[in-house]
Amino acid sequence: MTAVATRFPFRFDPVFRPMLALLGVRPATAWVAVTERDLMIRYGPWRLRTDRGNITAAELSGPYRWWRAIGPRLSMADGGATFGSSTAGGVCLRFAVPVPALVPGGRLRHPAVTVTVAGPPALARLLALPDRP
Repeated sequence: MTAVATRFPFRFDPVFRPMLALLGVRPATAWVAVTERDLMIRYGPWRLRTDRGNITAAELSGPYRWWRAIGPRLSMADGGATFGSSTAGGVCLRFAVPVPALVPGGRLRHPAVTVTVAGPPALARLLALPDRP
């Protein structure tokens, strides 16, 4: 049985499309998919996959300065990854167990990832955690 995924395309600011295309990041190769069990992110050649239960928070963020948000990035502040294609805003997803994303081999792990999808509130709502007593 195949799980049905809800897919969120990345939002692309037109001015950054040519640079991102050089990295292999285009609308056809950049999306976030959520199933009942998994979170999968594809950002050109970069991939992130984790159990949905590993997500501890989904927070709206932005707008951003372009030099902090465009492209695949590593946050020097918290070690989180960013997959950015727009300065308008996105969603920061935090993890209980850090996950690999930016460097092949899985040696570098990230406690969070920010994605600049189209419709960030819809992704945040889908991943909202149930209230805990």
